[in-house]
Amino acid sequence: MTDWTTFAGFAGVVLALLLLLARASQGVASGGAGARSDRADRDATDATDATDAEREEGPRPPLAAHASAEGFSEVEPPDEAGAGVPVPTGLEQLRTPTPSTATLLANVALSQALFGGLLLAAVWFTAVPLAALGVGAVTPAFLAAGVGLGVALFGANAVASVVGERFGLGGGEELRRLLTPETAAGWAALLFVVLPVVAGFEELLFRGVLVGALATGFDLSPWLLAAGSSVAFALGHGAQGRAGVVVTGLLGFVLAAAFVLTGSLLVVVVAHYLVNALEFVVHEGLGVEWGAGTGAGRAGDAEGRRDDAGGEPDRGPGAGPGD
Repeated sequence: MTDWTTFAGFAGVVLALLLLLARASQGVASGGAGARSDRADRDATDATDATDAEREEGPRPPLAAHASAEGFSEVEPPDEAGAGVPVPTGLEQLRTPTPSTATLLANVALSQALFGGLLLAAVWFTAVPLAALGVGAVTPAFLAAGVGLGVALFGANAVASVVGERFGLGGGEELRRLLTPETAAGWAALLFVVLPVVAGFEELLFRGVLVGALATGFDLSPWLLAAGSSVAFALGHGAQGRAGVVVTGLLGFVLAAAFVLTGSLLVVVVAHYLVNALEFVVHEGLGVEWGAGTGAGRAGDAEGRRDDAGGEPDRGPGAGPGD
């Protein structure tokens, strides 16, 4: 016999942990944006100062190497009095580094896989029927419905992004860029491991459990549960900014409605995956942006990656030179 109360309580704990983790991840996105902005401002200031100094004093002699117990550092050449002034070194290490893309992707995949595994263990332990979660036969009709819905939602998301830009509402571009790989292997991991895990777990929790299972176990309206789960889904994406939260909530309700109407978890998993994959491939892989004022952001991001990698970055699956 199914223990619906225990299962609902366990699902609530998983949801709370997920929302706490999502809240913590907002600091990573804002930290990455701040670090990139600080670096750009610092580089611009240094370049301006150097130009002014050369204009006033003329070309400066090359810096000399100074050996110390910690290695080689650079010192200023002697002034007229013969004294050399050491240049401070190691200040960059005092700043909190932004996690690497590989670290962020591994964290996303492992955390979502762990939560998904816990949910599946609870399904087994409390004997929840798979049909209540929308798990059933894989049919061409369900696959086609998922593909069509995913493409449609991607288009709607593009329109919403343009509207958000017009009203000055921040989206999830910075977080998406932090998660964008720079190698072909990284893109393969993103598209064939990370994003499938994310889509599978989030649809299992927000649609399969919070809508399907609770409606079946407690005889609740699936439409009421769809609204509630969409609010939770939006709160779990706070790192995408204010506009991102609103758009994600709306997309979540559409996915929930599709789940209620089709009774298939497969449809919404496929749609969810396509929305995420198209976001990365179109915007980060191909460099396409909607609305005005985004080209400068892409150019600045590309320049930042050149600084980090020391050369021309690898953009996407095709590793083409154009962004």
